[in-house]
Amino acid sequence: MTPASTQDLLNHAWFGLIGLMLVLYVVTDGFDLGVGVLTLLQRRESDRDLMVQSIGHVWDANETWLVVLGGALFGAFPAAYAMILSDLYVPVMVLIASFIMRGAAIEFRHSAHSSKIVWDRVFGIGSLFAAVSQGIVLGKILTGFVPGASSLGFVAVTAIGVVSGYCLLGATWLVKKTTGGLESSARRYAIVSVFTTVAAALVVSFATLKLSPVGVTRWQEQGVFHLLIALAVLAALAFLYVLYAIHMRGEHGPFVGATLLFVISFAGLAISLFPYIVPGQMTVAAAASDSATLTFMLFGIGTVFPIMVGYNLYQYHLFRGKLVPVKH
Repeated sequence: MTPASTQDLLNHAWFGLIGLMLVLYVVTDGFDLGVGVLTLLQRRESDRDLMVQSIGHVWDANETWLVVLGGALFGAFPAAYAMILSDLYVPVMVLIASFIMRGAAIEFRHSAHSSKIVWDRVFGIGSLFAAVSQGIVLGKILTGFVPGASSLGFVAVTAIGVVSGYCLLGATWLVKKTTGGLESSARRYAIVSVFTTVAAALVVSFATLKLSPVGVTRWQEQGVFHLLIALAVLAALAFLYVLYAIHMRGEHGPFVGATLLFVISFAGLAISLFPYIVPGQMTVAAAASDSATLTFMLFGIGTVFPIMVGYNLYQYHLFRGKLVPVKH
């Protein structure tokens, strides 16, 4: 194997690993951000207590995936990291501030009395701002940071889609974790959000052909379009399964279907972007570190990744089942 082919293999491996980390972050932190956004719709304090309780044992570990993702991007693709962070300074700073708001609100609401509603709103608004910021980041990257009114509209749709998608994950998580009136409300939220999420995804997909620097070129490559069609069919089946599981009063099915919908959508996104890491601006090969750095990082991630996955699986197993309300 020649040095060039070794470098290509490492580049592709890290592109896939970062994509996997992104999916794990979006699914895990996505549902607790969605729960946070949905607290803004709940008037009863007892319902908000249950919603926060449903994510209280997992939300901080979920955000760890974003830290690892940022570190991996910095080490594996430093040129892309520099470009993305410099062009997205404002939404990234808003994202960080939103995480601080969420963390502070969760801690302070437990000891608050008359001001508890205030911290609940801080938690919900922080969750909303975090989701919007991530949607803006996604939209900006997909358009290759090209300015203009059409790009701004595209970014707005991606922001709406991310918020809606997180609400879908959050609602289906609450279906799995709660009972009674809150579970019924979560089922209604899930139905609305799955339709708005799919609608936003369709708009983004078609707009990518017009606005993304690599959309048309990549989709016309041999085999790519047929693979994307297959993924679109799977996404449609996942969408129908979410509706079916909700209709059949399933507890775990809606969340499984919503997760599959996200995973399939991200697979299609990764296929559409490759070999670019920033569409029209920078390829994976141009952004990558040297082979020695990528190889060293593989040993590091090979140690850390199984521990993180194992810990996540353990905590979800430990806190499985319906919630038992905490009495104050």
